[in-house]
Amino acid sequence: MSITTTTNPTYQDITAQQEQQPFGNFGDISVWPGEPYPLGATLKPEGVNFALFSEEAERVDLSLFHCNDPDTEAFRIRLVEQTDHVWHCFIPDLGPGWRYGYRVHGPWAPKEGKKFNPNKLLIDPNCYAIDGPIEWEDAMFAYPLNDPDEDRYLKFDPTDSAPFSSKSVIIDPSYDWEGDSQLKIPMHRTVIYECHVKGLTMLHPEVPKSLRGTYAGLAHPATINYLRDLGVTAVELMPVHHFAQDSHLKDKGLRNYWGYNTLAFLAPHVDYAANNRAGDQVREFKDMVKTLHQAGIEVILDVVYNHTAEGNHYGPTLSMRGIDNQSYYRLVESEPEFYMDYTGTGNTLNMLHPRSLQLVMDSLRYWVTEMHVDGFRFDLASALARGLYEVGKLSTFLDTIHQDPVISQVKLIAEPWDVGPGGYQVGNFPVLWSEWNGKYRDNIRSYWRGDKVGVGDLAYRLSGSSDLYEYSGRKPSASINFVTAHDGFTLRDLVSYNEKHNTANGENNQDGDDHNLSWNCGVEGPTDDPEINALRGRMQRNFLTTLFLSQGVPMLTMGDEYGRTQNGNNNAYCQDNELSWFSWDWDEEQTKLHAFTRDLIKLRLENPIFHRRRFFTGESIRGEEVSDILWLNADGEEVTQEQWEDPNMHALGMLLNGEAMEEYDEYGSRIDARNFLILLNSYWEPVDFVLPGLEEMTRWEIIANTVSPERCDSAFYNGHEKFTLYSRSLAVFRMEDREGNLNTAEHPRVSLLDQMRKLWKG
Repeated sequence: MSITTTTNPTYQDITAQQEQQPFGNFGDISVWPGEPYPLGATLKPEGVNFALFSEEAERVDLSLFHCNDPDTEAFRIRLVEQTDHVWHCFIPDLGPGWRYGYRVHGPWAPKEGKKFNPNKLLIDPNCYAIDGPIEWEDAMFAYPLNDPDEDRYLKFDPTDSAPFSSKSVIIDPSYDWEGDSQLKIPMHRTVIYECHVKGLTMLHPEVPKSLRGTYAGLAHPATINYLRDLGVTAVELMPVHHFAQDSHLKDKGLRNYWGYNTLAFLAPHVDYAANNRAGDQVREFKDMVKTLHQAGIEVILDVVYNHTAEGNHYGPTLSMRGIDNQSYYRLVESEPEFYMDYTGTGNTLNMLHPRSLQLVMDSLRYWVTEMHVDGFRFDLASALARGLYEVGKLSTFLDTIHQDPVISQVKLIAEPWDVGPGGYQVGNFPVLWSEWNGKYRDNIRSYWRGDKVGVGDLAYRLSGSSDLYEYSGRKPSASINFVTAHDGFTLRDLVSYNEKHNTANGENNQDGDDHNLSWNCGVEGPTDDPEINALRGRMQRNFLTTLFLSQGVPMLTMGDEYGRTQNGNNNAYCQDNELSWFSWDWDEEQTKLHAFTRDLIKLRLENPIFHRRRFFTGESIRGEEVSDILWLNADGEEVTQEQWEDPNMHALGMLLNGEAMEEYDEYGSRIDARNFLILLNSYWEPVDFVLPGLEEMTRWEIIANTVSPERCDSAFYNGHEKFTLYSRSLAVFRMEDREGNLNTAEHPRVSLLDQMRKLWKG
């Protein structure tokens, strides 16, 4: 008899019977000892194996909720068997769709870091799906929430939380992948699009309303066609691990939009599923990945392993806190009732404990092997890499990833900072890792804002940030270049606001970063002034062109390609509405900016010199002998040491010498590359640049110019000719050898560098 096919059974608590007979048949249900591995609820032909780690627990009960009546507890079973701190049992004839949770018994001793309360139904940290929202009743807290005592978190609350709690779900993991596998696009050829599953399609007119804001909506042909046409090679999805809606936001009528409030590391967020049948979010997520792969687009997940939704000592008891608080969380050593908070969210996961580390590794491996994702971006990765005190390259977390034959082979991207002391670690992660390059963002913003920062740092950022990554044995692809991200101003707002405008968040504009390196171009916010609007458009094009023509891996934030605005809100984490969602209704200027962005991505991908695998041999930007890259001043000569050190220098030329490019494709063939020249001017006046080469031998075709929103008309300039670069603008040129400089094999008689040396020698 299958339990799933019977009518709803009457509630049966068999824990007392198990005192006399731990295993066997108990009427409508049977219990076997089961196995301690794998952790979680594992569906097998005979039934389901349950396994839960808790080192400090004295007893663990399993609560089962019928698939036809998930709000009513059907069975309560004691997990009598314990192996190596793992409590386990096997329930024969149990099938997919049943909900479950745990009740963990042990000491209530908060001052010792022990917070067991069996009245609280706990989500399985290793569950594969979750059903139902959290209802923020007082029972969701292990202490009396409304007690006026400041130390109320030390008191015990006996109220059952099950009626108000989300439930873990037993799933059927079988799926036909139709031969799908990871795409393994080389990192240096990757173009990342940071986007939000819900926000991208909520307003899409071609996506059916029932699918908008879901995994299925992201996989819809209209969305896929847009991403392919834009040219990106990977989507970096903001958190899709199941996360909790914050009670304080609900009280304000707001919602957690971003999702950095994880509750279960192996479960896809249920709200993003179009089908509301419990567990179907897993299948729908797999459909999305498979469809994106068929379109040649990789899937990178933004993962939040540094903290959970349980918050600080005043937070709710939802899962790990009630299962084994001391093992799962970093506690203050001298006062274990409190949590170490390296994340700014109230708690930090304890990566020093082997079982916490195992949970994260099991999660990562699951998303690669079972869900087929192509990589991960680790939120506040420094918090994960912390040893006992400091962030360390040799942390257990990093070491474990490096030796793992599965996880080490996908894309690994760190957000290399946290809020703790010494947490800013840009450039300090080891090989295998790429990093969000915060210095790239800040240097590029400062340069284009016109700050007196010179061009030295700019040159490093344009050429792949060798000053940050080369010494550790990494390549330019270690640098994830970005100007904006979900956190902060959009690109449009970066050039429209000097100050944040976050009042809609309900925190009196106190939230969000005050250090934005933004410039409103003369007026705060929207304006009808045509000159200011033209300047703002030009500044957006400057940022985008810089981003896509820099060495490293570009990351474009959803909507920046058309100029999406959040009206100056630089912390829209709680704005689950049109303020944050992608708009598909563009005006003429937005349409032109989109076309400009698409052309830039195409230019990058079609020309290997913009995405080299290795650093330039002239990576020392102040070196004397440079063969494959030259830094030029407005006179067409190499930048001098004095000019490198001049904070008032605002114009720079970068000559990429394809003739000297020593790059080979995966088949061992040398890659042919053209010569390109990029001229940048952040000064408020035009600058006359002398173009490289001899007039009779070289000519330059201008292929991009940020002065105009229109596509650049083809025009040619001779070597050693002056080109007027408009104020606060950027121009890109492609070199052609004039007929007189070509031999019978159509190769240049005199290289561009030899021409320039001849000019310099006079």
